Amino acid sequence: MKLSRSLRIAVLRYHPSWLWRFFREFAMIGKQLSLFSCGQGSNLEMRRGRNGESIVTPQTLLIMIRKYCAVHDVGRAINTFYAFKRFNFQVGLYEFQGLLSALCRYKNVQDAEHLLFCNKNVFPLDTKSFNIILNGWCNLIVSTRNAERVWEEMSKRGIRHDVVSYASIISCYSKSSKLYRVLQLFEQMKKMNITPDRKVYNAVIFSLAKNRLVKEAVNLIRTMEDNNVTPDAITYNSLIKPLCKNRKIVEAKEVFVEMLKRRISPSIRTFHAFFRILRVKEEVFELLEKMKEQGCNPTIETYIMLIRKFCRWRQLDEVNKIWNAMVEDGIGHDRSSYIVLIHGLFLNCKVEEAYKYYIEMQEKGFLPEPKTESMLQAWLSGRQVTEGQVTDLEHNQLEHGSTKKNVKSIPSKFDKEKDFLREPETRSVTREGGFSFWEK
Repeated sequence: MKLSRSLRIAVLRYHPSWLWRFFREFAMIGKQLSLFSCGQGSNLEMRRGRNGESIVTPQTLLIMIRKYCAVHDVGRAINTFYAFKRFNFQVGLYEFQGLLSALCRYKNVQDAEHLLFCNKNVFPLDTKSFNIILNGWCNLIVSTRNAERVWEEMSKRGIRHDVVSYASIISCYSKSSKLYRVLQLFEQMKKMNITPDRKVYNAVIFSLAKNRLVKEAVNLIRTMEDNNVTPDAITYNSLIKPLCKNRKIVEAKEVFVEMLKRRISPSIRTFHAFFRILRVKEEVFELLEKMKEQGCNPTIETYIMLIRKFCRWRQLDEVNKIWNAMVEDGIGHDRSSYIVLIHGLFLNCKVEEAYKYYIEMQEKGFLPEPKTESMLQAWLSGRQVTEGQVTDLEHNQLEHGSTKKNVKSIPSKFDKEKDFLREPETRSVTREGGFSFWEK
């Protein structure tokens, strides 16, 4: 059977373990290599394939790099990058920036920055390389301290800040609620004749709306249109999300209506912002239907949000309705949805049901969260102990039931009648009575 290059890449993309096995075995000279258990083959056959086409491509190695970055295995990601030369592929600044992007994308920003400076003699420092690191600190880690440090480092080394640089750091300050710095940099870039792009405008609009300056944010949308920058769904989301968070529901709905009038399709984040502020189940299902009408299908995150919401409201019938709707909409139950459901049921004292879904989760091969597992195992152990005690008690009662009939009841000193109004309680303590408090 002949596999096309695109099919091989697609298979390796979703099975990184196969890809690593292939790469490792292929790199070992003098060994008989195999891929997908296809039998023996020489180095030449593995390198070129049956039709002379190379199995290993730069794209294949890039997929490997991204997979290792995703699991924070920086060492193997860098070793895979060195394999470009091993397979006689071109290694330039573009490929190096691809490695930096992959590292930063999965929050390995500190390693990416270290790699950038360690290789400055091989890959000259430029604005794009710095922007990759800056964007990592700004939008993935959201660290204003590190963002400012990289920003100053660019200035010291004579690296020019461009519109991407400003978009990154303004976004960072916007997320960190530092409106003064946002507006300061926004004015600074205009003085330097750097034209703001849509990302810059969106970050400033979000910061204004977050600080309840809605009128100024709306005016800025008009300004960006005057400057031939077309607003998109992210622009309106930058307004809607802070408005919803500040409980400005009427204003948020007005922005949503204007968004539809301009024929800008709402995104999943638009609807998620509204879902978070709803307080009645009828409104939730109404918005869910409207969401589908707009062609924006719910995602697994949407359903997880609603399961958590209904569990918090103690409306477990609606939880079951949402759980079943996931299957009807073609969205399978994943590990996260099981964890949220189990926690919700447990907190609503539906431990038996939670345990049932816990077993179902394990049967599907999902690893339970440590907290979930310890929680349910503690409950299960407690139940087993309780059942054991009840069984022992019932056994003892049956065993001693007949002897109780022959035992003469012992009158208690507490049973004596006493008129507490006429004869207040007195206590006589004597040595002869053994310090009895109830001396008759």
